[in-house]
Formats: sequence, structure tokens, C-alpha cells
Amino acid sequence: MKITDVSVRSFVWDKPKPIYNGKYTYRSNVFNLIQVDSDDGIRGYGWGGGTAAMRPGGMHQALVDHFKQALIGEDPFDYRRHWDAMWEPKIVGRRGMTTHVLGAIDIALWDLMGKAVGKPVHKLLGGYRDRIPAYIAGGYYEEGKGLKELAAEMEENLQLGAKAVKMKVGAVPINEDVERVRVVRDAIGPDIKLLVDANNAYAAYQAVELARKMEPYDVFWFEEPVAPDDYRGHARVAAASTIPVATGENEYTRYGFRDLIAQDGAAILNPDAQILGGITEFMHVASLAAAHDLHIAPHGAQEIHVHLVSAISNGLILEYYRETVDPLRGQQFTDKLELDSDGMVGVPDRPGLGFEPNFDLLERYEVGPGSSA
Repeated sequence: MKITDVSVRSFVWDKPKPIYNGKYTYRSNVFNLIQVDSDDGIRGYGWGGGTAAMRPGGMHQALVDHFKQALIGEDPFDYRRHWDAMWEPKIVGRRGMTTHVLGAIDIALWDLMGKAVGKPVHKLLGGYRDRIPAYIAGGYYEEGKGLKELAAEMEENLQLGAKAVKMKVGAVPINEDVERVRVVRDAIGPDIKLLVDANNAYAAYQAVELARKMEPYDVFWFEEPVAPDDYRGHARVAAASTIPVATGENEYTRYGFRDLIAQDGAAILNPDAQILGGITEFMHVASLAAAHDLHIAPHGAQEIHVHLVSAISNGLILEYYRETVDPLRGQQFTDKLELDSDGMVGVPDRPGLGFEPNFDLLERYEVGPGSSA
């Protein structure tokens, strides 16, 4: 089995109205789809760039054209060698879009390998469990969305079976956000886990103030309280409050997580395979975390991370998105990952990642060469 081609297709669709968190506003969804083809006729898919900050364009195509030189004619099962061949920090950079694209290619290779042997990715990685807990991510700010609407969103999450929910902070004054946290806690009751995410909105002293004021509301974790590279700031927030700090969605490769862990900056790590360098690198990070007795709760892309959380002994919980974040959530693939009444998801047993793009829908939103958009 040999790799014959690597290509990218891009799709963009608008949100009904913009949503925003402590730092960023999202007006559309971007779906950059990597396709890896083999001489056996099997195609693997990987994807990334799911926000307006990662708009498609010539850079994606140029990066794919660069990386695929190391892959054409190669056996996809030599994935570790391929990762090292693509990872040329002096040439392509150690962070940012280049690592996103490398990661999407690596994800596609895992999908291809799973399809080739008829096994789901989590089994290739060494399956650890068949069902995993999940939380519904949301609680964004929107125009016209007040406390009543925020509470209603969280109540809808409970009706879907959620036993854990996440909300945003950081876009309004601290005391106003504390009141939003109180309202959500009242709406969900005492037995549901409440996760709070600042998306790097604060300086450390501000994050400490908010953390201490949130303590009465039994917050399960305080996510990304400060800038991604402020490892010491994360440690200051962690030391100043009883609320565990979670971070890592904007961290890159095992080396970044090595430095984050060394600063005692987080009790829970949120690596994202789409950002940090793919599934191959994610597994390095998971092992590094396990060596420090740290839990892994990945950020983003439930269709990918369901396989990764379920394949590791230190997997904690899966992030799960619904249509309140993305209007096509649940439609962009031919299968949908469903939350059950216990707030758990079953791990797919279909070959590869088990989620094929729904091109009948997606092609309406395709942009770039060959598209009608």
C-alpha cells in the first residue's frame, strides 16, 4: 500500500449570528479537509481550521504541496517516520498554521490506516474504554443573549443528557461574569459539572480575582485563564484558588507540553490533535502527561478526540459541540456522535475515524479551486 496523493478542500458557512468569547469573535465556520489517497483506492480524511481565524487560502494549498513531497510513494503505516519527515522547524515553523496542516495530514493517515485494516482508530491506538463522559461546550456571548437566555441554553443541554457543561467568561467585567456563573449554577443544579473557559482573556492577577470569586459555585475547572505562553501565570492562578486550572488547547507538540508541565501550570491538560501536530504527537503528549499523573481532556473535534480519550488511561472527558456553536454540527458528516442519557458517548466501531464527510451538504459551501462558491 502506497500513498498516491495528498490534497485539501475547503468549506465555509456562516453562523446565524456571531458568537464571541473573552478574546475572539466567530462569524463563520471553516472546514479544511485533507484527503490522503492510496494505490488501494482507500482515502483517509483529516480536518482542521474550524474557525474564521483559519480562513482557507493559498497558504493551506502551499503547505499541503510542501508536505506531500515526503509522503508520495510511501507506506502510510510508517507514520512516525512521516511525522519526522514533515517536522522541519527551520523550514516550516514550530507553531501556527504549518503545524495545523501537518496535524491534519497525520490525522488523515490514521483514518487511512484504520480503513486499510478494518479497525477504528481507537483500537489501533490500544483501546482502553468503550464509553467516555462528555461535556457540552457553549455559553458564548451573543448580541441579545442575557442571563435568561444563557440559563435556557444550559437547561437545553441537560435535556440532551449532559452531566457537564462549559461556559465562557472574559468579555465583560469580572463581577458581571461572576453573576453569569451563578446563574448557570442555579440553572443546572448542584450535581452537574460546571466548566468555565476564559480563552486567554486575563492577566494573571485578574484571573486570580475571578477564580476566587467563582469558588462558591463549585467550578470543575478554570480553562485558559491567561495567555498560552504565560506558564508562570497559569501556575500563579493554580496556586491562588481551589479551582483546578485546565489549559493546552493552544499548545504545540510534546515540547510545548513539556515546558507547560514543568511550570506546574495545570492540573488538567487540553491538547488538541488538530493544533498540536496530529494524533501521533497527541499520543506523545498523553504519555508525557501520564508520567506526571495528569489527566487529558482534549479541546475540539469530538469526532477525532473520541478515539483518543478512549485509547488512553488518563483520558478524563470529551468536549462535545452542538448546533448552538456550529449550525451544521451533526450534518457535516454522514454519521453523528450522540450523547446518551448518562452524559456519555459510545466510541465508534467503524473503520478509521468512522466519520465520512457529507459532500452532498458540504459542496454547497466549498471555496477555492474547483468550487462553485
